[in-house]
Amino acid sequence: MTPTTPTVPSETPIAAAVAPIDANVAAPTVSTTAAPSAPGASFGAAATAAPAEPAVPAKKPRFTLGLVAGFAIVALLGGASGAGVALWAVGNQATSAVSGTASPASITVNDPGNATLVTSVVAKAAPAIVTINVTGQNSGGSGSGVIISEDGNVITNAHVVTLDGEVADPKVTVTTADGRLLSATVVGFDPISDIAVIHIDYVSDMPYINIADSSELNVGDNTVAIGAPLGLSGTVTSGIVSALNRSITIASSALPADPETESDAPEDSNAPDLWNFDLFGENGQGGAQNSANQATVALAVIQTDAAINPGNSGGALLNSDGELIGINVAIASSGGNEGSIGVGFAIPSNVASRVANEILETGTATHGLLGASVADVTDDPAQSSAQVVGASIVGISDGGAAADAGLKVGDIVTGFDGLPITNKTDLTAQVRAYSAGASVPLTYVRDGKGYSVDVTLGSLQ
Repeated sequence: MTPTTPTVPSETPIAAAVAPIDANVAAPTVSTTAAPSAPGASFGAAATAAPAEPAVPAKKPRFTLGLVAGFAIVALLGGASGAGVALWAVGNQATSAVSGTASPASITVNDPGNATLVTSVVAKAAPAIVTINVTGQNSGGSGSGVIISEDGNVITNAHVVTLDGEVADPKVTVTTADGRLLSATVVGFDPISDIAVIHIDYVSDMPYINIADSSELNVGDNTVAIGAPLGLSGTVTSGIVSALNRSITIASSALPADPETESDAPEDSNAPDLWNFDLFGENGQGGAQNSANQATVALAVIQTDAAINPGNSGGALLNSDGELIGINVAIASSGGNEGSIGVGFAIPSNVASRVANEILETGTATHGLLGASVADVTDDPAQSSAQVVGASIVGISDGGAAADAGLKVGDIVTGFDGLPITNKTDLTAQVRAYSAGASVPLTYVRDGKGYSVDVTLGSLQ
């Protein structure tokens, strides 16, 4: 079952080779066990629906995943301090919820006779895309954002507004598509989903984006990315949905206050490879942030081959109707500071809008908690004879969602809300995508037999 409002993916410890299923998103580096998921699977619910689907784990070569924000920070892609998903504190300033109806665009089409599909998408959506400039006491950088309401609420990445968790009280300005430089205030940010909301001060009648249902996406659908890579505002690239149900793990510079919450990082020495987030800094430099000793968080994402580069973080991934289907968050790279290699990732619009609405309404976002530690089946010695892949339960929390649903140590979780679960990261990402209290169908294998049960998720604190 899919919750009416998408929620931040969360899970209980997924120890794995015993890694807890909980972890905070970080901008600098991203580890991913993402693997292509079943091509036909959808990616989460509508703006107020469920999270994106888990990606089928397929072990891939080590790549670095870069945040696509543009910050002068040593962390991510480039600068001096790093701008990644971090910081827990969120303020509540805006009151408007995420809207679903776009306002008129003002982009000029010079040669309508030769206009393409991408041209029409840009004409419709570009006025709602902004460049975000963030400065702290010792660092600064730029990223992208998407206007979601006429009174100036903007969705972006948490790692953009916090400079990778380095700045708790940043100065934020936005540059609009029509060239206005406006001040903005951080409404709130959520490191678990890497989503933030800012509010453009003293404005009205702003053009805003129409939000699509990301659960209706298909592999092969057209995509258009708009943002400010390398500080170049209004840059447009296009491609397709390369895969749905991906799950990636990114290093986080901020953790939940509760030390008992789960972490995606394995409890043994076989830590997962982390993707590096690439950010664009004020000095135009890029650089991968060291993820050593950083906690991680799992994200369910859409994969696209539309070129995404440092500075695109927080920008829009659009469908052929000019509607928002994702918030660009990270890219894979083979090393160094090169840009896109055709493997980019975006947070599904259903998850982004659910989190944004919760931030606007309460100042924070909730996250589901399974109450179990899990491991990849291939890393759990107790599953040496298993004939299916999935997330092997290696620990159960008393009174938690898993225990209440009757799950036991040794069970192998193979599906969550109809989506395939092939490893611990898939499960973590999907659980976090839901809000606390959501009731979700879960499938598992016990002693070689398959079962299904509805799980009411707890709350990640």
